[in-house]
Amino acid sequence: MSFALAMILAMAIDALIGWPDRLFRRLGHPVTWLGALIGALERRLNRLDLSPLRRRLLGTAAALAAISAAALPALALQAAFPKGWLGVLLTGLLAWPLVATRSLHDHVAAVARPLTAGDLASARVELAKIVGRDPTQLDEAGVARAALESLAENASDGITAPIFWGALFGLPGIAGYKAVNTLDSMLGHRTPRLEAFGWASARIDDVANLIPARLTGLLFALAGLKPRRAFACMLRDARKHRSPNAGWPEAAMAGALGVRLSGPRVYEGRLSDEPWVNAGAPDPGPREIAAGLSLMRRSMGLLAGVLALVALV
Repeated sequence: MSFALAMILAMAIDALIGWPDRLFRRLGHPVTWLGALIGALERRLNRLDLSPLRRRLLGTAAALAAISAAALPALALQAAFPKGWLGVLLTGLLAWPLVATRSLHDHVAAVARPLTAGDLASARVELAKIVGRDPTQLDEAGVARAALESLAENASDGITAPIFWGALFGLPGIAGYKAVNTLDSMLGHRTPRLEAFGWASARIDDVANLIPARLTGLLFALAGLKPRRAFACMLRDARKHRSPNAGWPEAAMAGALGVRLSGPRVYEGRLSDEPWVNAGAPDPGPREIAAGLSLMRRSMGLLAGVLALVALV
C-alpha cells in the first residue's frame, strides 16, 4: 500500500514541477549520474581486442554493477525510513526525479508548437532532442509520426515502467529500473562496438518492460475516445514492431488517434524498411500530436487511479 501511495506522490510532484533547471544546474539528475557510471564502465571494460563472448560477459557484469549501484543504496535508504506516512513521503520525494511525465510532455509539446505554426525547421530541431534518427529530411507527417512514436514509447519507459516497479518494490524497484533503462539507451545498440557488450543490457530491458509496455497500451486504449479501435489495432499490429515491447503502446496510440505510425525510416544513413502500424490510416499532423498529449495525460491519470485503488484494497 505504501509503495503505491509513494508512486502517486512522485507522479504528482513531477507533473507539477518536473525537474527544475535550477536543480539540474546544481545537482545534475540521477539519470545523468547513472549515465556517467555506465559510460565509465563501458570505456574500461569494452575492449575491442577481446572475443565477442568475453565482451558479452563483461557487458553483463557491467550491467549488474550499474543496477546494483542504483538499487542497493535505495534499498538501504528504504530500510532506514520510518513506517507510516513519513516513510511514504520520503519514498515519494526520492522517487520523484525518476518519473518523466512533465519532461516527456514538454519535449513533445515543443515539437508540436512550431509544427502548428508551419515552422518545419524548428520542429525538426526540437524533434532531434527526443529521437535517435536524423530528422533533417523528415516532412511534416514524418516529424509528427516520430513525435507520437517517441511519446508512446517513452510513456511506457519513462512513466509506466518506473511506476510499476516502484509500486512493487518501492525505491529500489524504481531506481533499479532506471538503471536498466539507462543501460539499454546507452549500450543496447546493434553497432560493432556495442552489439556484444550491450547484449545483456538490451535483454534485461526487454524483460523489465514486458508488462509495463502492455499495460501502457491498455491504458492508452481505455483512455482513448475509441477504445475498441485502439484495442483492435494493438492486438493486430503490436508484434509487427521491431521492438518486442514498444509496439504495444505505439499500436494502441495509433489506433486511438486513427493514424498510422512506424513504417520505413532512415537510421545512421541506412533505410530500415519497417512495416506500418495501423496501415491504411492517414498520417498524423500537429493536431494529432496535441491529441496524443491529451491521451497521455488521461492515461497517466488513469494509472494514478489504479494505484489509488491498489492502495485502498
